[in-house]
Amino acid sequence: MSRYIATRAIRGANSLVTEAELMLRKALKEKGPDTPVAFPNTAYYLPTILGMTGQPVETLGQLEPALQHARQLLHPIPSQRHWTPYLGETLDSGMATLLAAEIIEAIRFVYKLQPEPMHGFQLAGGTAFTSPDNSGGNGHDGHLNGPIDDIQLRSWGIQLVDGRMPGFAAIVGAAKSNEVAVKIVRELQKRNILCFLSGNVNGRSIIHQLMEEGVELGYDTYTVPFGTDTISAIYALGFAVRSALTFGGLKGGQAREILLYNKERVFAFVLALGEVDDLKYAAAAGAINFGFPVIADTVIPEILPTGITKYEHVVSMPFNEISGKDDLERAERLVQKCIEVRGVKVKVADVPVPVPYGSAFEGEVVRKSDMRVEFGGKYSRCFEYLHSAPLDQVVDGQVTMVGPDFSEIAAQGHMDMGIVVEVAGRQMQEDFEPVLERQIHYFINGASGIQHIGQRDIAWIRISNAAADKGFTLEHFGKILHARFKTDFGAIVDKVQVTIYTDPEKHAEWLAKARLAYDYRNKRLADLTDNKVEEFYSCTLCQSFAPNHVCVVSPERLGLCGAYNWLDCKASFNINPTGPNQPIKLGKSVDPLKGYWTGTNDYAKIGSHGVVQEVAMYSIMENPMTACGCFECIVMLIPEANGVMVVSREDTSMTPAGMTFSTLAGIAGGGLQTPGVMGVGKYYLLSPKFIYADGGFKRIVWLSSVLKETMAEELAAVAIREGDPDLIDKIADERNVTTVDELLAWMEEHNHPTLVMDPMF
Repeated sequence: MSRYIATRAIRGANSLVTEAELMLRKALKEKGPDTPVAFPNTAYYLPTILGMTGQPVETLGQLEPALQHARQLLHPIPSQRHWTPYLGETLDSGMATLLAAEIIEAIRFVYKLQPEPMHGFQLAGGTAFTSPDNSGGNGHDGHLNGPIDDIQLRSWGIQLVDGRMPGFAAIVGAAKSNEVAVKIVRELQKRNILCFLSGNVNGRSIIHQLMEEGVELGYDTYTVPFGTDTISAIYALGFAVRSALTFGGLKGGQAREILLYNKERVFAFVLALGEVDDLKYAAAAGAINFGFPVIADTVIPEILPTGITKYEHVVSMPFNEISGKDDLERAERLVQKCIEVRGVKVKVADVPVPVPYGSAFEGEVVRKSDMRVEFGGKYSRCFEYLHSAPLDQVVDGQVTMVGPDFSEIAAQGHMDMGIVVEVAGRQMQEDFEPVLERQIHYFINGASGIQHIGQRDIAWIRISNAAADKGFTLEHFGKILHARFKTDFGAIVDKVQVTIYTDPEKHAEWLAKARLAYDYRNKRLADLTDNKVEEFYSCTLCQSFAPNHVCVVSPERLGLCGAYNWLDCKASFNINPTGPNQPIKLGKSVDPLKGYWTGTNDYAKIGSHGVVQEVAMYSIMENPMTACGCFECIVMLIPEANGVMVVSREDTSMTPAGMTFSTLAGIAGGGLQTPGVMGVGKYYLLSPKFIYADGGFKRIVWLSSVLKETMAEELAAVAIREGDPDLIDKIADERNVTTVDELLAWMEEHNHPTLVMDPMF
């Protein structure tokens, strides 16, 4: 262990704990001990303090025990005369630094100094997308991001567990130049690695560098600007703690388990750019506690033996000494070294397009002022249609344009377009066509400067001026789809050819063909019910984060993340027969009302490692299915109402249960089986099998308004199916009901059907 690193880390920790002490003393005097403290829209109070100490903090006064704990972890600066291992003292000081940093940020929130103000800054997108012309983003213009809210944490959850998002990089400081800063971030984005940005060197931050180069920062681009000081890096470690609490089912105070969880399951690293001061050494020591290595682009002592981290602890890679023809190549190799040191598993598709490509660009917004051309939307029609064909009728890699390109279209103009994809393969099945067709959205969105919304005949695509200037043409849509289908679905797809239709006559002809296919598929899916199949499918994707959780996916119950239905799982099994989606032979029916089969019960025991003995597919009250943390909604019993409420993860308001979604999620997630509480995918609400054994859809007495609004047409159809066309109007939401008493009054006033239904328990 380096005495130099230990000295600087311990000195930095002592300094920050003293700063936190002075700030807390001042805040207690000016604001009082009962002043509330919190990170807005996040669960787990102040997460690092809760995770490491078990202490929930809700007021300024409750910060004092956390500060005392941090003070107890401090050690004297190492002597110059006697050598000792220093490792334990350094790690303790690192943890003290994290606790002190979280205390400071909490106090800053009290004084409205967080998120950090930054005049003229606009975050790229937010947690809910409405229109690309909506310049409001997530309503947080004029300041940096601050802590990541729970909605985003959970929406990223499925990407973290299925490998699309392999990990995160906590970047602290400033790069050698703006160009190097952009290159580092682009290389990480290309690999779909989250970038958490904080810190500065002599007042200049990588955040400033990226802003000056016009790089969009925010959730939509996987680049989250926390703050321009090193203290804000605590939000990255808080994200790591919350991952363990949210997905791993761990509890506050299980410090060792949380740290080991992150070492084994959260692939993250710290990239220190520029001069490393005492505070950065101290914060880096805190990150090493989590198993996250530190890579610096300057000359610092190294700690190469493994132990706390999987591989090296601290690696020095002086930027100017990296081999490469220029700074951009050096930046690329620096990123490669970071990935190597942490052992991040990265899958990069080779897509031949003239713009950067990766999942990090999936949420990118192309506003009208930045738009070269659009297809679909208000003024034109865009459709996508994928179908299978015999092998001898498909020319692999062929991309054909039928009609003009957009070169003759005026700037910010529009035109009709149809994308027809023909696939062939010996293992290809008709049922896989809609599964593959839905991937078009993700594949096209991966190109920087391209925005894709919707699917089928309501697709809406925009190409930015920047992408067009780099040479992006309509043919590149075909090249993207060919490359991605062959890479991602090569087990069932042997050949792919793409035809782009802009010719009006051909566009109309193929649109009619596509709509016939859509209608056929809709009827096929409607006929696909649980009692017409002999097997369901497992989904263990989330076991990388929630080790004992298992999803059982049936035709009438999609995965709780909302991303996988029965056909998706069937296709996944054919692509990867040893993967996370395995067929579950139903065997003998034990209870058709509640949804028990010998096969599903046997699988529940095996898949959960014995934690779960039985799963009722159609009940919330008896052995409900477990959840990881990626669920779109929480369904929870309201005993006084003899019904259930459904809370969307996009709803941050108070519920009749007296808890917000973030708090409820701690009960529903982590692989726990809790009667009366269940995490689900939002479209499961529409299924005839939704809590079928407990009374079904009519049991819903409270429903988040965001679900009412975004699923209005589908919910209206369910109400008709249930024999009560006015049912949705009888269901309360947060706009009119936030307590049980208000809910009961609402139900009486609107004559909700659950008032006369049998008791749920």
